[in-house]
Amino acid sequence: MYLHLQERPRSETTIASLDAIASAPAVRAAALYAPLYDRLANHIPSAQERGAAADLLRETLHGLELGDDDLPAHPADLMAWMESNILRVHGQYQAYLDARKAGAPRRYFTNRAHALYFLRNVAPTKLVDGSWLYGLCAHADNSRLSDLVTTYVEELGDGLADKNHVKLYRALLAHYGLDPVDDLPDALYQQGLVQVGLGWNAQDFLPEIVGFNLGYEQLPLHLLITAYELNELGIDPYYFTLHVTVDNADTGHAKRACVAALEAAPRIDDGGDYWRRVRAGAKLGNVGVSTLDVIDGFDIDREVLAILARKAPSGHGAHSDFCKVAGRSVNDWLSNADDLPAFLAALEQAQWIKRNQPVTDSRFWHLLQGERAEMFGVFSPYELQVIHDWIRGAASADGAPFETGATPATGKRQMSFRVAERLKAAKGGRSEPAPAALDTDFEIFEQRYPTLDAVERRDLLVQAMSPALHWTPVGLKATRMFLNRA
Repeated sequence: MYLHLQERPRSETTIASLDAIASAPAVRAAALYAPLYDRLANHIPSAQERGAAADLLRETLHGLELGDDDLPAHPADLMAWMESNILRVHGQYQAYLDARKAGAPRRYFTNRAHALYFLRNVAPTKLVDGSWLYGLCAHADNSRLSDLVTTYVEELGDGLADKNHVKLYRALLAHYGLDPVDDLPDALYQQGLVQVGLGWNAQDFLPEIVGFNLGYEQLPLHLLITAYELNELGIDPYYFTLHVTVDNADTGHAKRACVAALEAAPRIDDGGDYWRRVRAGAKLGNVGVSTLDVIDGFDIDREVLAILARKAPSGHGAHSDFCKVAGRSVNDWLSNADDLPAFLAALEQAQWIKRNQPVTDSRFWHLLQGERAEMFGVFSPYELQVIHDWIRGAASADGAPFETGATPATGKRQMSFRVAERLKAAKGGRSEPAPAALDTDFEIFEQRYPTLDAVERRDLLVQAMSPALHWTPVGLKATRMFLNRA
């Protein structure tokens, strides 16, 4: 699934509000989206919580502007619309590739830190991938919904751990040290809440779910460019390239979404209400912070300050008074978040940080990385990459990982992810077999399932395939059982 269907224009208003939220942690106390998102994405929500999500969906739908949903005027034109979109995006992508071959820089990611920032900030949406279709699993016996249910099960990787989209994204976050993501601005949870809210309220929003799925499954240009540039920077693009294949317009989700919209349409005249609601549902895919908003929202100076601000409460009081910077102790500098810009400036003035030079020339970097780094483990891999690229400045465009401590001699173009994987395979590298499941929910499921009747078994399978569980051992097993049910 994609963050948004359209390569919609960068929104200065959204970026400005996102910046304001990111720079004001106190605002999170009044978060509108994140708390409800958590209840629906990471738990089995109560009726009251599902109702709150339904109310928010109605409010969001009511506020959508008329028109600009990109769908054809008549359902009969859906296939032509899909094919036209594919041709347009392919043409735009070829133009991008031609420009890159001619020497143009990356369009999205200035350096490795920028790309990792993107992966981290879109996590609230990616971690509920496909969730808008979840509520239809309970109605899998209705053949008019079979294409939608099939799409959801395929989002779950047919129960295979290496194909489940959410599990893949969780692994991506963990591999690059991007988790946890519990400090993100509240605005980044809005689109994910829309998706999981639809999934938990299918009974009330079937046409909107059909429309959302219809719009969201079409190929966007940003997906292709993202995969290309991640690979170029040595970052695993598989989550994104998987969507290019599984959501193709021939046998994949893009075409299936069109078929599903026609299959679910009423045969009894409803005065056009179904199609109006489908169109409204498609527009829900553009609610919230867009892909390009996230990409444009990266400011490495601000991100370094945000990282220091997160560390300051635990770092304040943990340093001795032996070392002073510009006449003030480190504890004193960290006691007030407003002083952090001046603290960084003082470190530069004292030559602890030498900007636009190799990180190995900065005394501050040796505190963070190296055999005797006194602050080893204080910063996450993501935070180290941001600091690394901030110090190096324009040279960080080579995409070097922070572990290399790139210097002018080694700061050449980063090996692509696919080339690195091929070299690893050639050296005989192999993955370890997955251990047997050790999981509390798995144990409960194993004990309870044999004691239930047919209806109760189906309900338990569906519950295990919910957004909170489908990527876990019990969810993966339940998905496979759901596929093989009589």
